[in-house]
Amino acid sequence: MPVSPFGPVPLTPTAFLSRARAVHRDRPALVDGNVRRTYEELAQRCERLAGALAGMGVDPGDRVSVLAPNTGLALEAHFGVPWAGAVLNALNTRLSAGELAYIVGHAGSKVLLVDSDLAGLARQLLAELGGDVRLVVAGGADDELEALLAAASPLQVPVEDELSLLSINYTSGTTGRPKGVMYSHRGAYLQALAMASQTGLGARSTYLWTLPMFHCNGWCFPWAVTAAGATHVALRKVDPERIWRAIREEGVSNLCAAPTVLTGLANGPWADAGPAERPVAVATGGAPPSPALLARMAELNFDVTHLYGLTETYGPAALCEWKPEWDDLDAGEQARLKSRQGVANLVSQPLRVLGEDGDDVPADGNAVGEVLLRGNNVMLGYYRDEKATREAEHDGWFRTGDVAVMHPDGYVELRDRSKDVIISGGENIASIEVEQALDSHPAVLESAVVAEPDEKWGETVAAFVALRPGHTVTEQELIEHVRSRIARFKAPKRVRFGDLPKTGTGKVQKYVLRDGLRTADPAD
Repeated sequence: MPVSPFGPVPLTPTAFLSRARAVHRDRPALVDGNVRRTYEELAQRCERLAGALAGMGVDPGDRVSVLAPNTGLALEAHFGVPWAGAVLNALNTRLSAGELAYIVGHAGSKVLLVDSDLAGLARQLLAELGGDVRLVVAGGADDELEALLAAASPLQVPVEDELSLLSINYTSGTTGRPKGVMYSHRGAYLQALAMASQTGLGARSTYLWTLPMFHCNGWCFPWAVTAAGATHVALRKVDPERIWRAIREEGVSNLCAAPTVLTGLANGPWADAGPAERPVAVATGGAPPSPALLARMAELNFDVTHLYGLTETYGPAALCEWKPEWDDLDAGEQARLKSRQGVANLVSQPLRVLGEDGDDVPADGNAVGEVLLRGNNVMLGYYRDEKATREAEHDGWFRTGDVAVMHPDGYVELRDRSKDVIISGGENIASIEVEQALDSHPAVLESAVVAEPDEKWGETVAAFVALRPGHTVTEQELIEHVRSRIARFKAPKRVRFGDLPKTGTGKVQKYVLRDGLRTADPAD
């Protein structure tokens, strides 16, 4: 095969900022509270961040950790750290000092950049870690970063190998030590293009940062929004009132969020003030949004697209791509279709659902199997963990551990995480199906269903429910409501009321609920 004298040029998502700088130089790039920066100003800061890191002894291939909410620092790190030739490690701001110390130590980071609001936590984690990690505080009275940027020379280390390591993102570690998921420059570049294209981002778009940038590098949206020349609007805290204020005052057109965040947006005085003036394209992942929630969001001028993916797939590997012929369906049917996980995104291979016999399940919407993924947006592997990498692989495909069906139209619909399937008296019960039945009750704000140990049945269905403000419903009323909608044996035996425990990205922590059931008094 002949080799072109004109390329190829290694792919890297940092190239999107270079292009945005050239094309959208004086247009708004970032709104962060009272701070507003153009793309030229953003690029200059990222180049100087790269130079400052090099001045601190960061060499190409070294790791740099960042502990920050959704601020300018978090965004700048997604370009400045790679421009130094270093590997970005974005840290979950909701973790404890001990958990963070393990991650920073396992990554072997040389520098820790931290937002001033989290400086105390950063110092605590470094005290637990020991070793020689340079701490740099951004903002507040102890700010050191601005002086370092002012003194630094601009730097962009060229990418020689597009499959080289760009970032390391650590899994939640709910079943053991968190694993470091390795992203390549090529994978992030292609995933960012898919996200920009399939969520409708353009130069007129304004993207609100409700999804944490530490989560799968914000599903690659730091690079996707920049590729589109759109405006980033930073949001330090995910709060429904603040989100609605940004939507109404900044003209937000796009955001990403877990269904629990959407639940907060759909309820309360901020929603009662009326729908958004401008249509808001929402990408949501995690647990499937209920048809009732999707219908409510549509009333508020939010167009919700359900996405599916994992940390190991740079965020969304699939999305429920809307078809024009669905436009004329009734609202209930549209909501049902939207709640599916869908088809592979533009840079993914078609999804597979593999049965226990090792063959692909029939596309009948009934046969269940494990979802397998493959493509440029699947991780390089787990950092310093070859055993876990091997265990996640099946004939070149990534094993997700998610249980799903394949519909006749080729769209995948999750039935559960394999660990969340409830087996009661030999019958498999999908917690998602029960949750959707619960969520259809007008008094229910959100719900979570897990398995509860039972001497007779092995496991029974236990439901945890948060009610809408001002609403009441009894346990028995909810059980009967579920029985009226799905098979009676799938209805919960018990319902507990109260707030649901959640991760920093808004996902319900089902393992916390399960652990509580295992340790609870049987007579409770």
